[in-house]
Amino acid sequence: MIRLVIADDHPIVRAGLRALFGSEDGFEVVAEAATPDEAVAAAARENPDVVLMDLQFGPDGRGGGAEATGRIRALPAPPYVLVLTNYDADSDILGAVEAGASGYLLKDAPPHELTAAVVAAANGESALAPVIASRLLSRMRTPQTSLSAREIEVLEEVAAGRSNTAVAAKLFVTETTVKSHLAHIYTKLDVSSRTAAVSEARRRGILR
Repeated sequence: MIRLVIADDHPIVRAGLRALFGSEDGFEVVAEAATPDEAVAAAARENPDVVLMDLQFGPDGRGGGAEATGRIRALPAPPYVLVLTNYDADSDILGAVEAGASGYLLKDAPPHELTAAVVAAANGESALAPVIASRLLSRMRTPQTSLSAREIEVLEEVAAGRSNTAVAAKLFVTETTVKSHLAHIYTKLDVSSRTAAVSEARRRGILR
């Protein structure tokens, strides 16, 4: 029996997932979580095999899932985490994988693919949606055009309209470091301004 925690801020999504796994043999949903903190608490309390984790919580669609994944994977005897989300930007994928997610599926995945991915994750295997796997392979094949996780983080703050000073304060680095990251970003994206960098990153799917 694979013990599951479902972490998603939409009640209808949690209900649908609970119904799906309730209709299949070999699965037991032991808890639901509507926030990242609830997901971490449920993972610590229920000793599940897999946590099914959304990436974006809250009305503004930002934050939480990748950070919660890292906290869950840092628990003693941690469960595996399988990301199930609507988001397929490089920044989301990289953040989740670097935080320790075993797999990454999009919410339009057919039910059989989702249940197979949960079984794979419970067995310690990776489970990536085909579009996600090809994206990661593409990044590995062309690393010179790939932004690092930190560079993506800087560019996300720039896209939100923050100045270099504000970005430095938010990321706890110096303004010189931010300028250095931006210089590398411009080179990799073959652009010469902040606006062009954000536009090109969105065009390539690096940013949402």
